[in-house]
Amino acid sequence: MYFIITYDIADEQRLNKVRKILRKYFNWVQNSVFEGEITASKLEKCIFELKEVIDEKEDSIYFYEVENYKGLKKTILGVAKNLTDNII
Repeated sequence: MYFIITYDIADEQRLNKVRKILRKYFNWVQNSVFEGEITASKLEKCIFELKEVIDEKEDSIYFYEVENYKGLKKTILGVAKNLTDNII
């Protein structure tokens, strides 16, 4: 499964925790955006960890599943951030 994840976290401490969790599972491609391939079991674990951190009344995380990511074309205008390193 391939996902693009976007998020809006109201609190700086929660934001850092969310970012740290997402970096374990996905590639950080831009501020508030991650993407990558993941198994169903790892996705379930990631979502569980995120639910432990976020405030569902203030924060939001969107998971966009891309069924055929090989046909996905990405065009970047400006500087391409090289944030695909998953080492924390």
